[in-house]
Order: sequence, then structure tokens, then C-alpha cells
Amino acid sequence: MTIQLFSGFLLAVLVAITAWRFHSLSTSGAFGAALIGTIIFGLGGWKWAVILLTFFISSSLFSRLFPKQKSDLSEKFAKGNQRDISQVLANGGIASIFAILHYFYPSASWPWVGFIASMAAVNADTWATELGVLNPGNPRLMTNLKKVEKGTSGAISPVGTLASLGGSSLIAILAALLMPDRNPFFILGIVSVAGFLGALFDSFLGATVQAIYTCPTCKKETERHPIHRCGAETIQIRGIKWINNDLVNTGCALAGSVFGLFFLWIF
Repeated sequence: MTIQLFSGFLLAVLVAITAWRFHSLSTSGAFGAALIGTIIFGLGGWKWAVILLTFFISSSLFSRLFPKQKSDLSEKFAKGNQRDISQVLANGGIASIFAILHYFYPSASWPWVGFIASMAAVNADTWATELGVLNPGNPRLMTNLKKVEKGTSGAISPVGTLASLGGSSLIAILAALLMPDRNPFFILGIVSVAGFLGALFDSFLGATVQAIYTCPTCKKETERHPIHRCGAETIQIRGIKWINNDLVNTGCALAGSVFGLFFLWIF
């Protein structure tokens, strides 16, 4: 285990430095990725590493695609394409907990299911965010189906929904291939659905409790606070002040794992 943990640390540091060099991670994000990676690679092993790397590589790739469609949306998001430590922990923190649980219960299947369902949820959410901008029309707010601007927290669209299902299914397919002895079709089904539902829960939180602000100068909704990109001070218009996008993403990851474990239990 010592050798595996050390090897996991070296791999995690290599991935973190590479991502930092390519500006996918901030300096703090690189430290966070090294920590999360060491836990998952070192305690889970190479199969767990494949799942985490698939999420990280695909999400980083999609964040750089379609810059023209995303050029007008940066004012809405609190952070840019460079993930900081809080974003890394929000997406990978729940998964790392299941890697630790796997260390204490190596023969149990539920830590693996909780891990892959959590990763499926954050992958589904990321794909929906990054590819939902390609939807030809405006999305609708999840709670009341009112049309809103692209990039609005809690909004859903046909393209974003399909992207979400694709992101969840990719993790589920890999998990089924990596663990063929654990009923691959069962894993494929419950993880695809659990990840998709986790991403929907993320949208629900974004539409209800996430703190959303408006810029009095630009007349635009935004996650940015206290200062908008234009320099004006933003004003809260809905949600709970201390619930930001990082907490919502943590809720997404947690919801995915809860749904996955629930399906494992009932079926």
C-alpha cells in the first residue's frame, strides 16, 4: 500500500503540474488536484484513476471548445476556466471520501458505486454547462420553465440535457468495463441514471438556493460578487447568500453518490 500511495502521489503531482502548465488549474487548484489525486490514485488504484482522469480531461477539453459561443457568458460565472482549489474540492471531494472508505472496506462494492456515481454526476453537470451553450434557443429555468439567458444558474435545455446524459453515461460505461465481474449492465444502468439525476439536482439548487446577483450597470444576472466584471458592485436578487456555485457542485457530487447507493440498495 505504501508503494501504491507513493505512486499515486507521483501521478497526481504530474497531472496537476501538467494541468497547471496548460492553464486548466490555478496554483491553488494544482495543489488541490494533487491532494485529491493522491487519495484516489493511491487508495483506489489505477481503475479509480482512470475514472478521475476521464472526468478531468473531458471537462478541461470541453471548457476550451466553442469560445465564440461562450464569449458573452463569462460575465455570468463567478470563476473562469482555470479551476481553483475550491472548485477541485467541490468536484472531487466526495469521490475522495469513497476512495478512503474503499481502503477500509476493500471487498465491499458500495464504495466503488458511490465513487463512480459521484464522478458521473459532476461529469454530467460539467458537460451540460460546457455544451449547453450550443442549444439554438434560450434555456428555461428548471423551477418555472421561464425562458432565461444562456448561462443562467438552474437553467436547462435539450442540448444541455443530452450532454448531461452523455457525460454520465461515459463514466458509467468505463466503470462497467473496468469492473466486469460486478454485473456491468447493472452498473451501467444505475450509474448513468444516478449521475444524470445528480446533475439535475445541481440545476435545481442553482434555480432555488444558490446566491444570484445582478449588475446594476450591465443589467445582467451573475454569480460574481461583490464586484462584477465591469467594476460595479453586484446586488443579490435570489438564493441564500453563503451558497455559491462550489457548494452547489458539492451537492451535485453528493447527490450522485446518494442516488447510486440508493439504487444499489433497492435493486
